[in-house]
Amino acid sequence: MTISPGDHLPSATFSISTADGPQKITTDEIFAGRKVVLFAVPGAFTPTCHMNHLPGFLSSFGALKDKGVDTVACVSVNDVFVMKHWAKAAEAEGKIVFLADGNGDFAKACGLSSDFSEYGMGVRSKRYSMIVDNGVVKTLNVETGPGVTESGAEKILTQL
Repeated sequence: MTISPGDHLPSATFSISTADGPQKITTDEIFAGRKVVLFAVPGAFTPTCHMNHLPGFLSSFGALKDKGVDTVACVSVNDVFVMKHWAKAAEAEGKIVFLADGNGDFAKACGLSSDFSEYGMGVRSKRYSMIVDNGVVKTLNVETGPGVTESGAEKILTQL
């Protein structure tokens, strides 16, 4: 079953890159008491994710903060080391929090996993964005086709 607006996010643990190396961080630590814009991509460095989805959130970072967003986070079914290098390559360090959902546990728990085996990528996350307020999903925008038409930063800005 897919998570819906009004639902609490499932408990999960992600990996993030810090100055002290990889660290674990829970959904409670990220979302409790905060307004968070979370967007998910099928894979770091993949063309649509790297050239279309992430750049919109990066260029809209200030506008999102101006609308009361405490944290902008990106989640992907990649390991923490790939996510670290993607954040660096995109010049997003210190702005967007890159959450590694290495085994896809969060994607599966949200009902937002997708099988990309035909592309040699295995089970990944669907492309989506959501606004989460104190752990509760307020809006959810899931892409139904290729590209970024429903889950981009522009749409999130209209929903805040």
